[in-house]
Amino acid sequence: MEHARRRARQWLPAAVAVLATVAIVVTAPDESHAGSTARDVLDDQQLRIMAPASPGGGWDQTSREMQAGLRELIGRTEVYNVSGAGGTIGLSQFVRFDGDPTQLMATGLIMVGAVVANNAEHSLNDTTPLARLTTDYQVIVVPADSELTDMAGLSEAMRTDLPAVSIAGGSAGGAEHILAGLMAKAVGADPARVSYVAHSGGGEMLSTLLSGRSTIAISGLSEILPQIEAGSVRALAVSSPDRLDALPDVPTLRETGMDVELQNWRGVVAPAGISDEQERVLEELILDMTETESWRNALEARGWGDATLAGEEFEDFVRSEQDRVAQVLAEIGLG
Repeated sequence: MEHARRRARQWLPAAVAVLATVAIVVTAPDESHAGSTARDVLDDQQLRIMAPASPGGGWDQTSREMQAGLRELIGRTEVYNVSGAGGTIGLSQFVRFDGDPTQLMATGLIMVGAVVANNAEHSLNDTTPLARLTTDYQVIVVPADSELTDMAGLSEAMRTDLPAVSIAGGSAGGAEHILAGLMAKAVGADPARVSYVAHSGGGEMLSTLLSGRSTIAISGLSEILPQIEAGSVRALAVSSPDRLDALPDVPTLRETGMDVELQNWRGVVAPAGISDEQERVLEELILDMTETESWRNALEARGWGDATLAGEEFEDFVRSEQDRVAQVLAEIGLG
């Protein structure tokens, strides 16, 4: 018996050592298979993400949810805001980071349209597209005490006197502006006569609506959902092809007889001038971020659609979106 105990005492430390070695071998790569490479590319510098809009909006939300997901992979990142002109002011500053892989910027359909509407000096051609991340649909809302109760009443008001129907939304040329023009066109009115009040942030847009300075507002689902749930505004319709899980009782525009559908998308770019290797590593880092629990929870909580697309496919998508949006804006008189 004593001999057996001695053998057990001799075997136990060796077994523990073997198990510890196995644990190290198994877990060490999981510290972040992309993060370790990304740290090399970042060269011990902190990754910075520009949200080219005011706090609280879609780009700000996207940047901060990215920040939370990236924390699991590379530690702390910094998010900062540069607002104005549909993101084109931020874009004009971002292009100065040529060749710097420590800088990222949120972008999307709104910026593509704002570049055209504002005749901006720079476009997404002056960046390195990394990945598309999400889709977000638009919601048409009115104040809770508005006399407009449905889209039939709104459509009639737009047909009767389009300029009298003031529409609050985001930046000129952005998704909300495009949707306003498409709605006007759908009811047989001249889109060029839309009375559109542009804003750089959701808070400003909401103030305009609730103060009575606009008849309706158009906003992304993730930005306006808290106000709908709080009862300060009422949703009349959504721009999605099907009803949204977050607003199951709100009809689509097509259900109301308005043949219009529009989705906003958001993504992330790096500066132009980075190397192919740096681009590859950053793309892999972003793709790993989209698999984190934090990011998956954000998609569900904010009602975002998962639209992950990277590499050459995303670059092709950006080019096609620039052409498509320019054509749409020209057709509805907003270019």
